[in-house]
Amino acid sequence: MLRLRVLTDPDRDWPLWREVRLAALTDAPHAFKARLADWDRGGEERWRARLGTPGAYNVVALLDDRAVGVAGGLPGDGGGRTWELRSVWVGPEARGRGVADRLLAAVERQARRAGATQLKLAVVPGNDAAVELYRRHGFVATGERGDILPDGGAREQVMAKTLR
Repeated sequence: MLRLRVLTDPDRDWPLWREVRLAALTDAPHAFKARLADWDRGGEERWRARLGTPGAYNVVALLDDRAVGVAGGLPGDGGGRTWELRSVWVGPEARGRGVADRLLAAVERQARRAGATQLKLAVVPGNDAAVELYRRHGFVATGERGDILPDGGAREQVMAKTLR
């Protein structure tokens, strides 16, 4: 059975956040700007701090009580009118089951509740499956130049969705 768990308490939830984030970076290093080496040695305080980011919304997908997916959202620029979608990942054993759809919907609902009118994300070039997922959910390329990736040359592709 699939259920979503919102991580609300950094003191209690950091081990689950760490588990799923390291699984994502191990399974799909090509899909993230962050690298496993950036987080693998992260101490408990670093994991707690990430979960304690003001206004952050982090949700984990659990399949039979195993963490199989994650997504996060947080207020971006524009005084909270724009939210950022971050750290989306679904494990191989859960792909094709609508897990990503549920994670994205949860972050979007929270962004709307917070008064956001736009949801933005950045995706690594070549991550065609993610781009297709985001398009299916109404995101479009903005033409903005995203952050430079660790290789020093490529940039993330920025996509956005208007929230009505």
